[in-house]
Amino acid sequence: MTEAEVACAELAAVLKRTGIVLPSLTVDPVTYGYEPPCVLVELGRCNVATTRKLIAVLERAAR
Repeated sequence: MTEAEVACAELAAVLKRTGIVLPSLTVDPVTYGYEPPCVLVELGRCNVATTRKLIAVLERAAR
């Protein structure tokens, strides 16, 4: 696994523990070809309910 894939998996696991699933969360395969390498994690899209959960978690963490 690449560093980006590990980070993506870790993010998915942490989000899941808070009850959040980002169904489109993945590593953008196109960015593997960039020179110099700049692999990006694609957070993707989510519905409004998931967005609200994410906002609540981030607000608690920001306190």
